[in-house]
Amino acid sequence: MTRLSRRSFGLAAAGAMTAAPFVARAQSPALSDDVVRIGVIEDMSGVYADITGIGAVTAAQMAIDEVGGKVLGKPVELVHADHQNKPDIAAAIARKWFDEGKVDAILDVASSSPALAVLEIAKEKGKIITLSSPGSTRITNENCGPFVVHWAYDTYAIAQSTAQALARQGFDSWYFVTADYAFGHGLQEQASRVVTENKGRVLGSVRLPVGTADFASALLMAQSSGAKVVALANAGNDTINSIKQAAQFGLTQGGQKLATLGGFINDVHGLGLAEAQGLTVTEASYWDTNEETRAWSKTFFDKVKAMPNMLQTGTYSSVRHYLKAVAAAKTDASAAVMDAMRASTVDDIFYRGGRIRPDGRMVHAMNLYEVKKPAESKAPWDYYKLLATTPGDQAFRPIEASTCALVNRR
Repeated sequence: MTRLSRRSFGLAAAGAMTAAPFVARAQSPALSDDVVRIGVIEDMSGVYADITGIGAVTAAQMAIDEVGGKVLGKPVELVHADHQNKPDIAAAIARKWFDEGKVDAILDVASSSPALAVLEIAKEKGKIITLSSPGSTRITNENCGPFVVHWAYDTYAIAQSTAQALARQGFDSWYFVTADYAFGHGLQEQASRVVTENKGRVLGSVRLPVGTADFASALLMAQSSGAKVVALANAGNDTINSIKQAAQFGLTQGGQKLATLGGFINDVHGLGLAEAQGLTVTEASYWDTNEETRAWSKTFFDKVKAMPNMLQTGTYSSVRHYLKAVAAAKTDASAAVMDAMRASTVDDIFYRGGRIRPDGRMVHAMNLYEVKKPAESKAPWDYYKLLATTPGDQAFRPIEASTCALVNRR
């Protein structure tokens, strides 16, 4: 029912330039079975395969490779599976991994609904789970847990960065085309809040199932509303298809701004700059930021034939931070490792100065990009120009507003 694969990495530490800080000197580390075993459950074949899928698996492997394939002198093993975008399948995989597969932590699950299902299994088993691919704010609110960390982004941060910047530029009337599940609902809710806080108006919305092929009716309603911004609260192939069809109906030619609330660099590549130019996209990372990110991304590209998005760099970052914490704690026991994860700053080439709050939110800066015009791009995947950076303490929901039971309130 699922496609499950397992690979063990045992590369020599001498082959990894960044391995030294992570390799402990203890001769007898307190590992549960002499293996640090981590898992990722992704969409390997569906609508989100391009933005999670093999790219997230590869990013996790690259983090393992950087520590020489070992921590505390013992091998790190990676398992991955395809949940087919079904929460019940995702939950069954996680339960089997924890009960029979001796998996110590799950460090990503694609899509909000499967992720929320797996999160509950991890809480039940007392296991660490970090999530970069899903966006639901429930992860750090009503569904939070002592070993749950939300890593790369959430719908609040996307809405805060995108909607606030556009509303302040005078784009004060919005219409939403929304994916009908937790992720899409969250994007619309949070963006609507920001628009109204900036004295804008939401003129309407329509919800469509994931995997919708025909956006014609929804886009025509958005067009006839006269809204200055048509906001796409969806992701993956749904985003690509809705942008293509919006171009066919001449939305942007008619003066409306098309804003992606769940867009990624993969979507821009799939569309091409001729159709994607002018779109706004919020991501936490961009491959072409500096020499370090370019070098890492070239290695990633050689394996995946695509540049990484923030979901994939988030998986890399969380795996790297987890392994660093295991080395510091000298054990793979969840409580000790999580203490070490919280005590240490998240600091890698994509995520600088990040910190894990009591509610499990990893706080870091978010960037708003505009897609370049064809004449502005100098090479393939040279797609973004930076419009604004929102500091982490402004990008994410304030801890005071969290409904997580772990947040101390006086």
